[in-house]
Amino acid sequence: MFKTDAFWSAFRNTLELSIMKLLITTFTAVIVSIFLNEMGNLFAKKTLQTIIYLPHFMSWAVVASIFSLFLSPSSTGLVNGMLRDWGILAPDAKGIYFLASTAWWRPIFYLINIWKETGWGTIIFLATLAGINPELYEAADIDGATRMQKMRFVTLPALSNTIITVLILNLAKVMNMFESVFVLYNNAVYSVSDVISTYIYRQTFAIALPNYGYSTAVGLFKSLVGCVLVLICNWASKKTRGRGIV
Repeated sequence: MFKTDAFWSAFRNTLELSIMKLLITTFTAVIVSIFLNEMGNLFAKKTLQTIIYLPHFMSWAVVASIFSLFLSPSSTGLVNGMLRDWGILAPDAKGIYFLASTAWWRPIFYLINIWKETGWGTIIFLATLAGINPELYEAADIDGATRMQKMRFVTLPALSNTIITVLILNLAKVMNMFESVFVLYNNAVYSVSDVISTYIYRQTFAIALPNYGYSTAVGLFKSLVGCVLVLICNWASKKTRGRGIV
């Protein structure tokens, strides 16, 4: 296993994709939750919240189908059609196959995850924002603070502990990425998209003679790394929150 380049490539991709997705979606959820919290129109706020939450309840298979249609290199692909209409691509030029390009696959993957998971991630941050003492904002108003200054010196510090907690708790799950990658990747982008779970799947079900011993060894290694991450997160949780997660 340790002498196989494909295994190490999958291991690196797992860490890179999971950690980057965690950081990007958490940052986006924080920004969106602050934006929603600042909205004065309650009806517009509730409507926007509902629209943002809905993608979370769609299965990854449906999400992959939708974005495959949008990003199709054919003339029916929405994105390539817009690029041709805007003159970025020539009318007779071959469309960009985003999901089969090693340069485009990861940015598209992160964008899809932002679209699908940001709304759900805002729930915990909105709950934290709802618990901020209004007297802090009143004191800031008396001191002549602008809206941006109140967000910087009142809202963000109140969210800091929650952000750290969310990052710590989700860091323990970085090795479990499978479905979101499985429905979007293909053999043209294995070098940038293949993760440990999809690698195990292919070694078990996608070859003529499955090597169950090898795939079991890879799965055990993934479990050991996950255990180490949980212990690290537990230690970090004790340092930041005063109590562990296990």
